[in-house]
Amino acid sequence: MTAIGTTKIYDTTLRDGTQREGISLSCNDKLRIAQRLDDLGLDYVEGGWPGSNPKDVEFFDRMTELDLKNAQITAFGSTCRAGSQPEEDNNLQALLQANTPTCTLVGKSWKLHVTDVIKTTQEENLRIIEQSVAHLKKHGKEVIYDAEHFFDGYYSDLAYAMETILAAQSGGADTIVLCDTNGGAMPWQIASVIREVKKQLNTPLGIHTHNDSGCAVANTLIAVREGVTHIQGTINGYGERCGNANLCSILPDLELKMGITCLPEGNLSELYDIAHFVAEVTNLSPDEHQSYVGHSAFTHKGGIHVAAMRRNSHSYQHINPELVGNEMRTVVSELSGHGNLHSKAEEFGMRLDNKETVTEVLSEIKELESQGFSFEAAEASVAIRLKRRQPDYKPPFEFIDYSATVQHRQGRGMFSESLVKILVNEEEIHTAGDGNGPVNALNIALRKALLPSYPKLNEMHLSDFKVRILDGRDGTASLTRVLIDMHNEQERWSTVGTSTNIIEASWQALIDGIEYGLVLT
Repeated sequence: MTAIGTTKIYDTTLRDGTQREGISLSCNDKLRIAQRLDDLGLDYVEGGWPGSNPKDVEFFDRMTELDLKNAQITAFGSTCRAGSQPEEDNNLQALLQANTPTCTLVGKSWKLHVTDVIKTTQEENLRIIEQSVAHLKKHGKEVIYDAEHFFDGYYSDLAYAMETILAAQSGGADTIVLCDTNGGAMPWQIASVIREVKKQLNTPLGIHTHNDSGCAVANTLIAVREGVTHIQGTINGYGERCGNANLCSILPDLELKMGITCLPEGNLSELYDIAHFVAEVTNLSPDEHQSYVGHSAFTHKGGIHVAAMRRNSHSYQHINPELVGNEMRTVVSELSGHGNLHSKAEEFGMRLDNKETVTEVLSEIKELESQGFSFEAAEASVAIRLKRRQPDYKPPFEFIDYSATVQHRQGRGMFSESLVKILVNEEEIHTAGDGNGPVNALNIALRKALLPSYPKLNEMHLSDFKVRILDGRDGTASLTRVLIDMHNEQERWSTVGTSTNIIEASWQALIDGIEYGLVLT
């Protein structure tokens, strides 16, 4: 097992990650994420490019607000401009003014960029690399040199690409990071190049990969196999175009598959929470099918799979999900077997001792799914169906009738009215409700009928309402699926209804949701 500290993890979510389309972080957002990354136990957190925008300048001014225990905050910038001296360069001055112990400096490795992008000579590019690194070293900084487009440059002119990183080494760089900036390299190319570089370079090597060919994680891991000890990436793989190497895959791969410890003991179990926290702050929906940290990463749906999992959890899982802070889940669908329902019942604290009951519920679910229901995202509808089949179960209410109307009246505008008739404790209750729509009116009327007997309804709230048209060929007569999300202070749950009538579909989901909330929360 490699000792902690041998492999350094460098996070660039706050700079490279924010280059993803759709991400824009405030300074407060960046500070919150930086603190969580430090809590995870990363070695470096790149705060941004202080020479590029006022927000990053503010971040470095305020980084003393952070309670750092593990990570060094680093400032990112580029070599001085061609034809100028480091002492006169505003970008390098901004790096020094950021007041971080470590600076990351990016320079050109590919002749195409030297001649076509920064429009200078090969010799001048070598000078600005060496002198820019040396300037930062003269001011006592740890310097990480990012050799941008190194692999493209190597395959274009390997001799010149090597000269650029040798110039960084001559300037005193502490780490030289080989970057697959265009994200097109293959793992065998990464391995081959690193072997050749190591023959000529004495400085510790790092790797920075992008995911344009879908190989960013694989390219990073193969680089580690070849002796690279500094790893750059982002949480959830955020980054420009197709993203950067995903630390949420790399970290568990290193620790659990390769035996390389890179986080303080026990911290890997925080990975699921970190991934979802960063997604929340960036205002992006989490990729729930992401390896290790996706909500579905250890979710089992097929009946044969679930049956095997109930006998031995290793049969369809490559690791214990708790190691990364995740959990095993079972979903119920038309593909389910008896094991799915047994597992789901256990999640809700129920026992299914009667095999015929399991078969009946499973048949009902399969039949309903053939009609357009979908129970994967509506586990409360599954749970309440299981509960209703228990021999000692007495439902909190029984549905008799309902009606719902939508009206427009002069001077009042649009409004909805509903009538609900239910049986509660053998008493027939008839109530009415007004709302801003027919589903809202039904919800109000149903609650009015139930509240005297079940005051806990005051703690239950409808939080989301989703409608999906299942077959658009029939226009307004199409089959409609409704998903309703409800919550109280402790729990969230979802239910489903399906009908060609959107009000009927909504009512099905609504009564499932309220019955579940009254009985199982």
